Amino acid sequence: MSEAVIGLGSNLGELDTQLLRAVEALSRLPGTRILGISSIYESPPEDEPAGEQQNYHNLAVRLETAMSPMALLGACLGIEAAMGRVRAIRNGARVIDLDLLLYEGVKSESFELSLPHPRMLHRAFVLLPLKELYPSGRAPGTFFEPYLKELDVSGCVRLEQRISMD
Repeated sequence: MSEAVIGLGSNLGELDTQLLRAVEALSRLPGTRILGISSIYESPPEDEPAGEQQNYHNLAVRLETAMSPMALLGACLGIEAAMGRVRAIRNGARVIDLDLLLYEGVKSESFELSLPHPRMLHRAFVLLPLKELYPSGRAPGTFFEPYLKELDVSGCVRLEQRISMD
């Protein structure tokens, strides 16, 4: 079993419902159990002009899994497709987005999969939820605390809603 972290985001439809459905789907993956779920954070879209998209709701899920990194990535893509994700426009609005951020003991730079996720250290909407799951600022394969201290986190707001698998 290995530890992995999935980042989830949504900015179309019922945002928190989409996140809950995706977390439930992750919980049903074979040989996988959820170890933790961060709070939900709201943030403006990255790389898009203001006002062109609705704000995102994001969270992170910490997993223990027997799935390989590629199998877990495939499962995430399958969950996205089953929930109606369409990849028509780069950085476009989306019903759901699941990013494999970290996988214990694996570093990869390939066309299919880069681990740790190549942009995660520069995104408050990734690092703030990650900090909840790893208060020390260290997650499998990365020490992210110094990056978080350098980021402008003012646009990323923790919401009161939480997703629980209890």
